[in-house]
Order: sequence, then C-alpha cells, then structure tokens
Amino acid sequence: MSDARMLTRAAGLFVEIVDSVRPEQWGAATPCAEYDVRGLAHHLLFWGPSLVGAGRKEAVPPLGEAESDVEPVADWPTALKEHVARTVEAWSGPGSWDGITHMGGPMELPASMVGGMVVGEFVIHGWDLARATGQDVVWDEDLLEYLLGEVEKTAQMGRDMGIYGPEVEVAETAPVLHRVLGLSGRDPHWSR
Repeated sequence: MSDARMLTRAAGLFVEIVDSVRPEQWGAATPCAEYDVRGLAHHLLFWGPSLVGAGRKEAVPPLGEAESDVEPVADWPTALKEHVARTVEAWSGPGSWDGITHMGGPMELPASMVGGMVVGEFVIHGWDLARATGQDVVWDEDLLEYLLGEVEKTAQMGRDMGIYGPEVEVAETAPVLHRVLGLSGRDPHWSR
C-alpha cells in the first residue's frame, strides 16, 4: 500500500476521533502533559500549515514564533478537520513523497520521511485525543507496522528536537501500537 494511502487511512480515523470529542471534554488532560484537548488541537493547527506546505514542497513557516503568540481558534474541531483535508490533499499530489522538502524552515529533509512523520501526527496525536476522551480506537495492523518503521527511523531525531519525550520501555512482544507509543515517549497505559 502506498504511503499516501497510509496517510489517508490515518487521517480518516483521526477525523472520527475529533468528531467524537464532546465540548465538555475540551479541557481534559492528554498524554501530552503540556496540553489539554483544546491545547493539543491548537498545537496541531499551529504546525499544520508547515506540514501542508511540506507536501507541496513549499517552506511554510509556523503561524508565529511560539504557539502562545497565536490566538486559539474557537471552533477547533472544524478547523482541525479542514486542516486534515488540506494535509491529505497536499500529500496526495504527484511527487509529494519524492525528493526533498521542508518543515517550515530552511532545513531540507527527505519528503518520504516528513510524510511518515505526518502519518505519525495523525495516529499518535489521534491516540492522545482518544485516550483523553475515553475513546477506543483500533488502527489497522498494516498502518501500525508502517508507522513503527517510520518512527524507528526518526525517534532519536524527534527526541533531539524536543518533539518526542524520552523513550518509554515497551516489550518487543507488546502490540505494535504500544511500541510506536513507547518510541514517541508515551506510556501506552496512560489513563485520565
């Protein structure tokens, strides 16, 4: 299955998760200790244009110097779903997964690596939102296997950049999702 199809599948489940968040859950804690549900949505929307730009091979800087510089969107569920649609469209274009691209700055990265990170954004942050709001989500094993390979390639870089926390030890025999989460610095057994 192509990388773009993996992204489309991850995005579809992510939208289902967003659609299931109730307004009274917007302030719920997430596995990302610095964010509640609304704050995590703001984080995703802050970096979203850079990820869309990367799919189009355009260096699109984030919306401000820091997330706190940008006013949160009131209707974040709608804004997040629109962002997901733009992201899927950008990464479905011809050549979007080929060559090099940028993630908002001058540093060049392989487009396939950045695309894999975008798949990770939808699955890992989708898991964050699902856990925070009591949703049980099941991702396809082939999508998770794909993502595990991508996260294994970029986990140390993610930790060095402060994107991932320290690795959480997870048994090699653990479910694939748990291994992905552990590599990204999340405790697969986190609960509200």
